[in-house]
Amino acid sequence: MVTENLKKVEERIQAACLRSGRKREDVTLIAVSKTKPVELLREAYDSGIRYFGENKVQELCAKYEEMPSDIHWQMIGHLQRNKVRQVVGKAELIHSVDSLRLAEAIDKEAGKQGITARILLEVNMAKEDTKFGLMPEEVLDFTKEIVRFQNIRVEGLMTIAPFVADPEENRIHFANLRKLSVDIRKEKVNNVNMSILSMGMTNDYEIAIEEGATMVRVGTGIFGERNYAQ
Repeated sequence: MVTENLKKVEERIQAACLRSGRKREDVTLIAVSKTKPVELLREAYDSGIRYFGENKVQELCAKYEEMPSDIHWQMIGHLQRNKVRQVVGKAELIHSVDSLRLAEAIDKEAGKQGITARILLEVNMAKEDTKFGLMPEEVLDFTKEIVRFQNIRVEGLMTIAPFVADPEENRIHFANLRKLSVDIRKEKVNNVNMSILSMGMTNDYEIAIEEGATMVRVGTGIFGERNYAQ
């Protein structure tokens, strides 16, 4: 199932790149493997997937130990400060930084480990009450505050768009995140890079690609429906 699903996802990614005049290699597919057993991850791995995203620290750490060492693990879920120690050094990229206190915790742990932690700033583009993330109008000032931390590097922005029946409704949020990244890039803030736009999931990743996504996070489209009881 996973192998067939991946073929379909790949075809759709390529088509979206073609429509928007982009190169396929400019878009990284992250297989979101939350709640899924290692057997399914191995099938995706055998099909060529090397980027896996997890929402929960415990799952990421467990699968990190079981899966091959050449995987680029992505922490895409909300991260609590008391769990930062477990993630830094395992997750190649933390997508969900939305407060200075969290950034500070990551910075301290990265300093202890002698590494630079790569992070994205999570932006609540649709300003949904149920979502985490910085408000769009806060992000520029936030980037100027975060420069005081020496052991983290901001690589770009991430957003989780609303779940909608018509994916076209999310185009505005993706376009606005891209515009925000351009505005931040113009400021040339030290240690803040805007090379990554993590946006788009199973329901709307094609629209996200058309609007400039460099990373799309696809779970259900690859692994099937999640077991919400877990």
